[in-house]
Amino acid sequence: MVKAGAVVHGAVSLVNAIANKKGATLGISLSVEATVETTPGKGITILSKNKTLSSRLINKTIEKILTKKDLEENKIIVNLESEIPTGYGLKSSSAISSAVALACAKIFKPNMTDQQILLAGVDASIESKVSITGAYDDACSCYFGGFNVTDNAKKKIIHSEKIPSNLVAVIFIPKNRKRGNVKNLKMLSSVFDNAWKLAKNSNYWEAMIINGLATSTILNSDPKIITDLLEKGALGASVSGNGPAIAAIVKKGNESGVKKVFSSLEGNIIVSKVNNKKAEAYEL
Repeated sequence: MVKAGAVVHGAVSLVNAIANKKGATLGISLSVEATVETTPGKGITILSKNKTLSSRLINKTIEKILTKKDLEENKIIVNLESEIPTGYGLKSSSAISSAVALACAKIFKPNMTDQQILLAGVDASIESKVSITGAYDDACSCYFGGFNVTDNAKKKIIHSEKIPSNLVAVIFIPKNRKRGNVKNLKMLSSVFDNAWKLAKNSNYWEAMIINGLATSTILNSDPKIITDLLEKGALGASVSGNGPAIAAIVKKGNESGVKKVFSSLEGNIIVSKVNNKKAEAYEL
């Protein structure tokens, strides 16, 4: 029996990548832990308290790392613990696929590069239809932490840097999970392009605000929430991913005003530190 684990963190959006296949994200400290256990035999078993996880995504990710022969000769048990709410735009699927890929690589392919491990999760996301673009931007911030500005079509990081550690993310998880039509984001592709260029030049909060106003207009959130959050001290605020979660970035100690804006809405509030730590794998 061989056992390995991996910890990968979540992220929030600065610039949505759907319109132009170019995105920007920042890491947050909510984490996913995957442990992978192998015994002689065959088949993949997934254990998790969260019933909404995509087993198709996890199976595809494992198939990207293991050879056919490995899959024929090993029974794989995957155990997942996640602090990231799934299906709200907080990059849970990128974090999960990266954690599973990293733990599997630790056992079967210890020489795999970070980029190869990342791409295993990204390709699995596209093939299992969990993501339209493969969410390379999301995967980068989940895996490496920090700010990441990416070209998803080329699967390249264009710009990255650490996030100041005196910042926190205040995240609102609405009770109503309704999203608008994501395809309509393409109507504003020039707006997203401008936001992306700002992020590329480290103007992250301006990029996030433009992204927030544009996405909220299309994805059934109220754009006024974004301006209310800024008024109460948020540096930047936006719908995260395709929503419906909304993230506001504030300096430590300034959370209360932002929480007040969210508390008038129906849903839950999560406060998360930002994350600059790279994903880690370990043997058990």
